[in-house]
Amino acid sequence: MPPVLDEVCVLDISHGIAGPLCAKILGDLGADVIKIEPPGGESGRTMAPFLHDDPDPEKSLFFLQLNLNKRGITLNIETPEGSDVFMDLVRRADVVVDSSQPGYLASIGLGYDTLERENPAVLLTSITPFGQTGPYSQFKGEEIVAYATSGIMAISGTSDREPLKHGGFQAQYEAGLNGATGTALALLLRDFTGQGQHLDISTQEVVSSSLVINQPFYSWTGAVQGRRPPEGALFGNIMPCKDGYFISQPGGGATWDAVADFYGREELKEDRFANIDQRAVNGQAMDEIILDATKDRTMNEMFKTASEEYRMLMGIAQTPEDMAECEQLEARGFYRQVQHPVIGTIDVPSRLFNLTDAERRDHVTAPLLGQHNDEVYQGILGYSQEDLARFKQSGVM
Repeated sequence: MPPVLDEVCVLDISHGIAGPLCAKILGDLGADVIKIEPPGGESGRTMAPFLHDDPDPEKSLFFLQLNLNKRGITLNIETPEGSDVFMDLVRRADVVVDSSQPGYLASIGLGYDTLERENPAVLLTSITPFGQTGPYSQFKGEEIVAYATSGIMAISGTSDREPLKHGGFQAQYEAGLNGATGTALALLLRDFTGQGQHLDISTQEVVSSSLVINQPFYSWTGAVQGRRPPEGALFGNIMPCKDGYFISQPGGGATWDAVADFYGREELKEDRFANIDQRAVNGQAMDEIILDATKDRTMNEMFKTASEEYRMLMGIAQTPEDMAECEQLEARGFYRQVQHPVIGTIDVPSRLFNLTDAERRDHVTAPLLGQHNDEVYQGILGYSQEDLARFKQSGVM
């Protein structure tokens, strides 16, 4: 059967990470995504790393990954003529993805009320740091702000140190994923009602909702979930081995004797490690034993042995090189190869979920700045070459 979102048209006027990821996922599912950038390009083109450390707007690896499966045009929606062109596209569209500050679109005459009046079935998906309403709605926000205000930093790290932020941009990715999921559900509802709506995605709320038990702990009992103990390999702490790092936790079906056998240390069966309370008290001594036991063992050997033979819960801290060679990801076709006219051939992560009865769109590389101007302006909107020349001269595109 065809892709899930076949014949759905998405206008992506967002920038950065969360909004473009939302639109990319919709494109992965078959939507025709038209990325609309200002004539100088959106902010994602300035995000490092760049190919060969050359800060060229066509060489951002962030932009490449977040804008696969999109056509790209340039349009200055802040000009009167650019606004009119944008509305021509909105009349033909199903979804608009936006990440601008709340109130910005309305200030240039393109708020949801205007979009709805021209196209009652259109969806506007807005992804912002704190949502469209509330006392924080006009605040700027970056990844670390989302982590701090959502509560996840307060429970990350060890109890003897300050709160810890995870690496990367996980809050932005969560917001983008939730934006795509919410948009797909709103499209389904629209099939029944014929009516579009404005989706309001708050990055703070998205991350807070993923903590699951953090707030119920406090609401029910007044308890505050703390960070993990600073010592004790089996309390969620990362530990070194011969070629990297591993992490192990109780559970998975392994008895404590089996854990001791896995590490090959009979002293772990002593009374001072007999139960979780004793292991917490003697965490430093346990760490010393385990560090000695693992200093000559590799990550992959430990992971396979622990999982297959001892039913232990163990993870290994895979580097990008490890991920590229991961047999599990390879078996599931996680990576796809794309051809970019400037960056060249590159493998990119592509699998978010698998649908057995629906096609996936083959990964089309991220568009060059304004690459599809003629295709969209002439092929979809019917403008002439003279119109395009005028747009260029007046700064509309």
